[in-house]
Order: sequence, then C-alpha cells, then structure tokens
Amino acid sequence: MKSNYTNVTQPTFSPVSLRHFLRKHRTASLPQLKKALGTSATMTVFRKLKALGYRTSYSHRGKFYTLDSLPQFDSQGLWSHGGGWFSRHGNLLQTAAHWVKQAQAGFTAAELQNQLHVEVKTTLLRLYRRRQIYREQLSGVYVYLATEPDRRQRQRMCRLNNPLPEVLEGASLGSAASQELRAAIILFFSLLDEKQRRLYAGLESFKLGHGGDHQIAQFLDLDVHTVARGRRQLFGGEVQPGRVRRPGGGRVRVEKKRRKSSAKLPD
Repeated sequence: MKSNYTNVTQPTFSPVSLRHFLRKHRTASLPQLKKALGTSATMTVFRKLKALGYRTSYSHRGKFYTLDSLPQFDSQGLWSHGGGWFSRHGNLLQTAAHWVKQAQAGFTAAELQNQLHVEVKTTLLRLYRRRQIYREQLSGVYVYLATEPDRRQRQRMCRLNNPLPEVLEGASLGSAASQELRAAIILFFSLLDEKQRRLYAGLESFKLGHGGDHQIAQFLDLDVHTVARGRRQLFGGEVQPGRVRRPGGGRVRVEKKRRKSSAKLPD
C-alpha cells in the first residue's frame, strides 16, 4: 500500500558562510548573521556559532558577535570594532567584576565607565547586591572594591593615600609614570589663568561624578566651591569662547584729571 506521507528533507546550513562573513566584517549583529547563513531561525545561528567558537560584545547589551580567533585584545583585555566593545573576560558583569578586583585603588562608577567606554552604574550595583564586589563611601564618593578582605584593605589605603583619581592617572600607569603625570598636571594647571583653572577643575570633577568636587579640590588645592562653580559654568552654557582677557587687556585706564590750582593774582 502506497503511503500518503512524503518525506520532507530538513534544510541544513553550513557554518562556512558564517565563518567567511565574520572574517570579512569582523563583527556582526544577529540579523546580519541570519542573512549570511540564509535562515530566520535564531537557534540555528547559535548552533553554528557554537561550533565555530564565538564571543559577544559587552557593550550594546551583547548585540555584536565575533569569532574567538578575531579579537586583538590590548593590554587591558579590551578590543573594539565597528562601535562594539569586546573583553577577554566575558560579558559586562564579568568584565566589571574583574576590573574592580584587580584595580589598585578600586573604582568609582565614573572611573570605570571612563575605562570601559560604557555605562556601568547598574552593572556595579548588581554585582554589589550579589556580593561579588564590595562598596564603600570614601571621601564622599562610593568606591567599589574587592570582596577579599586583605585586597580590599590595600585598595582602600591606596585610594586614601592617593588623592589623584584614576580617571586622571590612568589605570595602567605604574607608580613612576603616575608621579610624572601628577607633576605634569600641576605644571599645566599653574600655566592657566584663574578662569581656565576653574573650568578645568569643573571638567575633571564632572568626569568623576558624585564626590568629584571634593576630590579635585583636594588634588588641585582649590576651594570646593570654586570647583563646583567651574563645573556649573562649563556645563550650564555660561562660558563664552574668546572672552578671556589678555594680560593688560581691557579699557585703557583714564587718569583722573586734577583741577589746576588758580594762578596767583598779582597784588
């Protein structure tokens, strides 16, 4: 008896096209990978990616994909291509946890954001609530530290003894380089006029986020209100380019005219 059922051959997709596409473009989003593979099934794409070996970006909520063999990580374990950021340490949670634990003086949210090029406040709070990192308020700002007690104590002491924020000195600099940079910043700051000093201090304070006014005031030996004023002026649209007065500039001083004494009348 002849069967009424017809065998339907399931389509198979070769990962070769996927490999060629990623080698050419370096990174791609899921819709781009589906198009390259010729399928609309998400799971099919992930099965082929798994067979090839892949990584997802820690930026853009894991939107971008690449092959394990393609990233050329820098000394900090980061790599960027096409706007996406990838980490040797995994996704954003894993990367942030690694950076905090390895940091010489811990990290504020603003400092770590400056290093990883993405917003990290929510990620740090999640890690803290999971007890994967520690949080402590130091000098008026929240600092994220390692959970291991000895390591955390070293980070705490390093930060308290080092008024120069990591956002200025760079996390990868050694102690000798940090001292040179400190001296260079102080020298540069001394060459600015009063208004420029105030605005520069405000800029660095803004980069640090909460507590930045106090940190910058301490480092640059300024009044904290001066730093706050510079920050408000710079980001409040109160600065007019080209209005800094040159030494000796302004109106020519007009001397007061003295009344001539009356000439003595002859007798």
